[in-house]
Amino acid sequence: MNRTIANVYCVGRNYRLHAEELGNEVPKEPMIFMKPSHAVVPMADSKLELPAVQGEVHYETELVLRVARDYKPGMSVDELVDVMAFGIDFTLRDVQNGLKAKGHPWTAAKAFRNSAPMTPYIAFPGAEETAKQDFILRKNGEIVQRGNIANMIFPLQQIIDFIAERYGLGEGDHIFTGTPEGVGPVYKGERLEISYGTQVLGSCDIVSGPAASGQS
Repeated sequence: MNRTIANVYCVGRNYRLHAEELGNEVPKEPMIFMKPSHAVVPMADSKLELPAVQGEVHYETELVLRVARDYKPGMSVDELVDVMAFGIDFTLRDVQNGLKAKGHPWTAAKAFRNSAPMTPYIAFPGAEETAKQDFILRKNGEIVQRGNIANMIFPLQQIIDFIAERYGLGEGDHIFTGTPEGVGPVYKGERLEISYGTQVLGSCDIVSGPAASGQS
């Protein structure tokens, strides 16, 4: 998969309730960080290995856009994006909290291998149509996150323009657009499944990672 992926941009704190649940300030402009292409793996009934000894790993479910052509000023998101997917921005939360306390970059907490599993692509119907359905993450069959891009602090067009003007956007770039509230830990042996509307798009089983209390 990562041979077809160029840059992987991620938007932090793009849902107000998510920022508040972690005790973070709501940003005044998009907060952008990056993951390497090696972080992206298929989420298609996959077996996923996560770090087991670096503290809690948290799931953060997000809409992912694929850029189909080089950005030119004035282009709309509907012109620029051909397909979308949903992905999980896995985060080493204990590591991230330590980095934030020291004022250090988040790379060690965000950029590890397998930290960006992504469902198969579906056609991007445009920003307005995409907002007509919720995306949902189930953990072991129970809903743990439900989001809708209509609730983003920074809409898709603003994200596109902000990234393009500062860093550039071209064919093959991907954008993880931010997660809603409800993030939490995932453990070895658990199953995650992402739906959009009534359609299940992807799933994965965590075959290695932190052990839940009582697990051996």
